[in-house]
Amino acid sequence: MTVFQAAICKPHRSLTLGLIGYGAFGRLIAEHLSSQVELLIHDPRYDGSADLAEVAACRIVVVAVPVACMEETLRAIARHLRPNTLVLDVGSVKVEPARLMLEFLPPHVEILATHPLFGPQSARNGLQGLKIALCPLKGRSYKRVAAFLKVALGLDVFETTPDAHDRDAALSQGLTHLIAKVLVKMGPLPRMTTTRSFDLLNEAIEMVRHDPPELFDAIEGLNPYASGVRRRFFDLASELDDELRTTPHLPGRAALS
Repeated sequence: MTVFQAAICKPHRSLTLGLIGYGAFGRLIAEHLSSQVELLIHDPRYDGSADLAEVAACRIVVVAVPVACMEETLRAIARHLRPNTLVLDVGSVKVEPARLMLEFLPPHVEILATHPLFGPQSARNGLQGLKIALCPLKGRSYKRVAAFLKVALGLDVFETTPDAHDRDAALSQGLTHLIAKVLVKMGPLPRMTTTRSFDLLNEAIEMVRHDPPELFDAIEGLNPYASGVRRRFFDLASELDDELRTTPHLPGRAALS
C-alpha cells in the first residue's frame, strides 16, 4: 500500500503532511486535516512554526501562501524536497502557480495544482459538497488524492487544466469579487427593504467581504483572463446604461434626469 492509498483510509496518523502558510486558508486546512494526518506547519507568524526544511521533507507538502509569494517559497523549499514528494498549491488562480511549480521545483517530485473553490466563510458549515479543482501537472498520485478528498472530506472533485480553470474563474470568481467590491463601496446596503434575490446577493458579498486584499489582487491581477472579462463587463454595463438613458419613458411619467 502506498502512502496515498493509505491516506484514503482515515485516519492515517503515520502520514505527516507539511503545510507552508498558516493564514486563513492554512488554518482551514489544518482544521479539517488534523484528524486525518499529522501536520507539520511552517509560518514565521505562527508560534508553533516548524523549521522550513523539516516541513519540506514531508511526503506531502501543501503550499498555502499568497500567489505573489509562491516563487520565493518554491525556491526556498526546492532543495529540501525528497524524491516522489507530492507538492500541492491551493491558489485561486492556476496558470501562474502551475508555471512557477514546473519551473522551480526539482524534477524528482510530483506536482498537483489545486483550487479549493471555497474559503473560511463558505466552509463555516463544513466541507461536504464543496468543490475543489485539481490540475495534475506531474506524477500519477493525483487520482488517489482525489479519492481521499471525496471519501474522507466529502468534497466535489473535478479535474481541469490551469488554462481552462483560469478562463472559467475569470467569470465565476473574478466577477463575484468585483461586484462585491463595488457594492461594499456603495454601502451601507439596505437590510429591511430587500428582495430575496438581493438577500442572496448580500450573502455572496458577505462570503468574500473579509477576504485578504492579496486574494483580490491575485484573482484580478494574476488571472490572465480577468482583465478581458472586466472590460467586457464594464462595456456591457455602459451599453445598458446608454440604452436606459435613451429609452422613451412610459406615457404620463416625467423623465428623470
